[in-house]
Amino acid sequence: MRKTTYIQAVNEAIKEEMRRDENVFLIGEDIGHYGGLFRVTRNLLDEFGEKRVIDTPISEQGFMGMATGAAMVGMRPIVELMYMDFFLVCADQIFNQAAKMHYMTGGLVKVPMVIRGQHGGGKRYGSQHSQCVESSFAQFPGIKVVAPATPYDAKGLLISAIRDDNPVLFLEHKMLYFTRGDMPDAGEEVIVPIGKADVKREGKDLTLVTFSYCLLQALEAAEELAAEQGLDIEVVDLRSIVPLDMETVYASVAKTGRLLAVHESQSNCGIGAEVVARIYEEAPHLLQAPARRLGMAPVSIPVSQKLEEEVLPWKKNIKAAVLDMMLRPVAA
Repeated sequence: MRKTTYIQAVNEAIKEEMRRDENVFLIGEDIGHYGGLFRVTRNLLDEFGEKRVIDTPISEQGFMGMATGAAMVGMRPIVELMYMDFFLVCADQIFNQAAKMHYMTGGLVKVPMVIRGQHGGGKRYGSQHSQCVESSFAQFPGIKVVAPATPYDAKGLLISAIRDDNPVLFLEHKMLYFTRGDMPDAGEEVIVPIGKADVKREGKDLTLVTFSYCLLQALEAAEELAAEQGLDIEVVDLRSIVPLDMETVYASVAKTGRLLAVHESQSNCGIGAEVVARIYEEAPHLLQAPARRLGMAPVSIPVSQKLEEEVLPWKKNIKAAVLDMMLRPVAA
């Protein structure tokens, strides 16, 4: 095993798949000569050339439409949005075309494309460059959504996404890019299946379900709560938003009896609400106390560092929510 950064893991996945399949190509703004805003695509142009690493003008509608058409005729495009907030500019190409085409053609046409890029707060980029968008994408059938939190999961899920015959949204949190984690040696294939959650920390007192950068915040909160309060928190990393692995969640809640779903996007109509709703619909007998969700405050993300930290559901707010839940009486 070796240590690698999240950026390097994503870069390796793209490089390995482009070497394996000549139909894979990369398209987006500043991805070639510049190597991407966070340098995720650095050095790919040198190896694969301008026909497979395509720098585009600032026209999300244009290159998202081009990628959708290319996927429909057998190519496997990887489309980078510089900021995930910009999906609104090309929403028609994503939701009305790419996501629906397989269904609308009766299964005759496949659209094997990956839409990837960074999302989330923490860098004080303000309201138009810091949003988490997974809930919006989850509303549209036909597109899968993944949000890995570790370098290993990022590489394995991106390889699975590139090989998938459906459109896949691949979310990279900007606060994860320089984190490090274990990775098998070069040459050993890494594949993580889409739609399978992972228990990142075993526990018995409460199940904390999360994904993306909130996973790291949840793990830190769990360790501090163990040291300060003697609480044993189980942390489940969803990894995939669509499809959603509720079986792993149910198995965890069966042990703990309590559920807290945490995500960085707003609580209103978020994935946490979906997780809580499903457990009440499908497995309410597992709960010993009311389930709860924790998301960002219902405001636009501020530029101020102190205000940004206050509205985001990170460690401080996670610890407060867990302590509040543990004080609630257990159901008879």
